[in-house]
Amino acid sequence: MTDQKLTRTPDAVSTDTAVMRALKKIRTPAKQRNRELGLLLFAIAVYGGAVTLVQLGVNGTVEPGFLTLAAIPAVLALITHVALRLRARDADPFVLPIATVLTGLGIAMIYRIDLADGASGWDATGHRQIAWAAIAMVLALVVLIFVSNYRVLFRYTYLFGLAGILLLLLPFVPGLGTEQNADVWVSLGFVSFQPGELAKICLAIFFAGYLVRTRESLTSTGTRFLFMTWPRARELGPVLVIWLVSLGIIVLQRDLGTGLLIFGMFVAMLYVATGKTSWVLIGLVLVASGAFLASQVLPYVNGRFANWLNAFDPDVVNREGGSYQLVQGIFGLAHGGLFGTGLGQGRPSITPLAQSDYIIPSLGEELGLVGLFAILALYMVFASRGIRIGLAGQDDFGKLLATGFSFTIALQVFIMVGGVTRVIPLTGLTTPFLAAGGSSLIANWIIVAFLLRISDAVRSRPRVVIG
Repeated sequence: MTDQKLTRTPDAVSTDTAVMRALKKIRTPAKQRNRELGLLLFAIAVYGGAVTLVQLGVNGTVEPGFLTLAAIPAVLALITHVALRLRARDADPFVLPIATVLTGLGIAMIYRIDLADGASGWDATGHRQIAWAAIAMVLALVVLIFVSNYRVLFRYTYLFGLAGILLLLLPFVPGLGTEQNADVWVSLGFVSFQPGELAKICLAIFFAGYLVRTRESLTSTGTRFLFMTWPRARELGPVLVIWLVSLGIIVLQRDLGTGLLIFGMFVAMLYVATGKTSWVLIGLVLVASGAFLASQVLPYVNGRFANWLNAFDPDVVNREGGSYQLVQGIFGLAHGGLFGTGLGQGRPSITPLAQSDYIIPSLGEELGLVGLFAILALYMVFASRGIRIGLAGQDDFGKLLATGFSFTIALQVFIMVGGVTRVIPLTGLTTPFLAAGGSSLIANWIIVAFLLRISDAVRSRPRVVIG
């Protein structure tokens, strides 16, 4: 018998290649989801350990009842992981574990302050925070399942813009607004919430859709000066409009934080859309000029600047609306030192609003500088993964949306941490995932759902382009 030379036909080669591609597609998402499961289990362990250490540090015993209640967000996180395996197998594996561990640490610290104040049952902020976390995670799961293609949001760009403006105006509706330091709360009788938290999501979708539609005119050739291309005067219109809207929020609602957040988000998305550094410089100039004008005209803004510049002046500390809260938070951070007093061993409750506005100093006192840096590193990874999700795809709308959401979280953390550490004047924002409050928690978990959905689309359908 003669030897027969074995050859591979083109059909066999193409079939083999298709099989290998299919196998790779099956294995890669499984690897991502397995990595997510490992990180998620570690996040849940950190959460459970923090709650247990709080109970041991304050009471010396473990209370099984609260641990059972605290397990609800952990179970929902695992359910979300299962949903990702079924509906978004290519989603980023880091976003969900980071959001889970930050939410868990916030619940643990809020519960610790409840124990110091003697609060228990549903009158305690920690119990309500668990309920809000459960609601937020369920809503995120609903968004993840039913918004299977986030690109449909592009069709409703201007509708989301209108919804964002209406949400910001909602506190001025007679019968809905509440008597607070800032006109940002709405009361429905059985519950109060901040519509501005949901407004930032609507406005992020609007900004992304608007910039996709108008990018060509915004990136047109301008004047070359100082190694940068500056836009023409007629192209400054959108930035000036958003700047005026932000000033309106500061003036009418007495909400410095939301005004800065919305304008900063728009400028960041504008830079990503155009690639022009000049837009960033223009935005910084407008922010500085707006802050200066507000500090000269508005008494409450002027008071915040006075508290910032003269925080340790006895007259400023002791006056009504003075810097007492800021100083107490700084002393708490100093008391924590490098490694902290230990969970349940500090005195964070002596700072007013320690579970909401000042939860960062509360955590810094009991976890120390090392623990606080670990939390900030988690925020940094979360924001970087979100920006990576945006920049990795070729979908212009998804790129801007993911970048806008990620920058919003990062900017909010900077504004809050900078405020309580006296780097910048204090504003009225909340620390994402950590601070007590349902509105912020719901909005941030919805952002998590969108980032997961966008990351899945980037990996599974990278060539789809809009705009």
